[in-house]
Amino acid sequence: MALDQEIKSQLIPYLDYIEQNVALKVCAGSDQASRNMFEFVQEISELSDKISIEKTALERSPSFAIDRADLSSGIVFAGLPLGHELSSFIMALVQVSGRKPKIEDDLIERIKQIDKKLNFTSYINLSCHNCPDVVQALNIMAVLNPNISHTIVDGGIFKEEVESMQIMAVPTVHLNGEEFGSGRMTTQQILSKLGESVDISELNNKEPYDVLVIGGGPAGAAAAIYAARKGIRTGMLAETFGGQVMETLGIENIIGTKYTEGPKFMAEVEAHVREYPVDIITSQRAAMLEKKELLELKLDSGAVLKSKTAIIATGAKWRDIGVPGEQEFKNKGIAYCPHCDGPLFAGKDVAVIGGGNSGVEAAIDLAGVVNHVTIIGSRPELKADKFLQERLRSLNNVTIVTNAQAKEIFGSSKVEGLTYSNRESGNESTIYVQGVFILIGLVPNTEWLSGSGIERTKHGEIIVDKYGSTNIPGVFAAGDCTDSAYKQIIISMGSGATAALGAFDYLIRN
Repeated sequence: MALDQEIKSQLIPYLDYIEQNVALKVCAGSDQASRNMFEFVQEISELSDKISIEKTALERSPSFAIDRADLSSGIVFAGLPLGHELSSFIMALVQVSGRKPKIEDDLIERIKQIDKKLNFTSYINLSCHNCPDVVQALNIMAVLNPNISHTIVDGGIFKEEVESMQIMAVPTVHLNGEEFGSGRMTTQQILSKLGESVDISELNNKEPYDVLVIGGGPAGAAAAIYAARKGIRTGMLAETFGGQVMETLGIENIIGTKYTEGPKFMAEVEAHVREYPVDIITSQRAAMLEKKELLELKLDSGAVLKSKTAIIATGAKWRDIGVPGEQEFKNKGIAYCPHCDGPLFAGKDVAVIGGGNSGVEAAIDLAGVVNHVTIIGSRPELKADKFLQERLRSLNNVTIVTNAQAKEIFGSSKVEGLTYSNRESGNESTIYVQGVFILIGLVPNTEWLSGSGIERTKHGEIIVDKYGSTNIPGVFAAGDCTDSAYKQIIISMGSGATAALGAFDYLIRN
């Protein structure tokens, strides 16, 4: 398995950041996966005279550890770190060599203060665009604290281990042999989950903002940039930076950018926000917004932030179908991301619920991986774009069911099947599948606004005017959490800019 010359030429500048010699300590057998991995580490070592190769014994084969001559990092890659994980590997190399990770100093101190043994194992797929966030966060923790170790396991190579542990969603993280969490997690969220929370007195003591942006997606980012450029004191509360866009793989409708991917795009957006004097608060969740002398935003942690104006840009999340079995089997056969979790269902039968663009795109992607896909739409005809429907109908391992309503997802310890009914006749049918992918649209993240007095539609969307204003003076909203007619990245960004300008005008007038 050879790296092409273009990839090598792209890697060399990054390898120049290696500060001290590092050793790739390899455990490999004679199987094809081992040969591929050994060839990979050889090619990497040839790109820098600061990288050497040693043979060793590790828990899994094939795998390799990244260590410095004088220090064990605790980082092990069990598999071949290509695809989305190539960047994770390069970052680990550089950080193990002694280069400081690019995270906030307070996070570094919190990590260094952990005094208990934490042995993390993350199960990933190379096609998963959420996995690198978790891998890189845990690698940084291992680099900074000798009490922490991290093994990255490629589910595509260690299939038997993944199946025996009934892992049906990636990334899935185990801590000291027990399941710790699944899905995208930031360093801050991992620390919070470990009980290493921030001191809320620091949050309570913050000076009031001129504008406080609530949300870290495209709308929130645009609002923060536009507000900061006006020279007013700007705060930003983002439980995680990126929002729903982080779940999007291919993006082809950002004007001026022919193609990008959600995580890459939002990383660039976050870097842009950080170019401005925006006070970004992460790993905190909004709990209540009240209008007093100032606007007061209470957080789940109990801290309170104050501001003259606020822009709500909390976006949306995948809508649940609300049937028996849905909650019980999340991450046990129920999934929402075909790119991340599709490979775990290779050779199996799955169902996709949703006849719109998202559902049909998921069915098309999954058809190339799984044995058979049944797509279930609620309307008499699929809602997806014509060219997507044509592509779907050209596949010979897809069954299309329309005018149907999911009734129950059933199984024992994991998904085993799905029952649905015909919306006209009421007749019920059952299919036996090992996975159910739910893509029926989005629901706004506005449930926390109950009792705030902010007017919302029956679907929970915040009602705004052409300035982004809500019915509460000084409170604005933008993006997918509003009653905007269309939910698109570029529209969310525009509405974020509008809300920031509206807030600035409000401050001038008041």
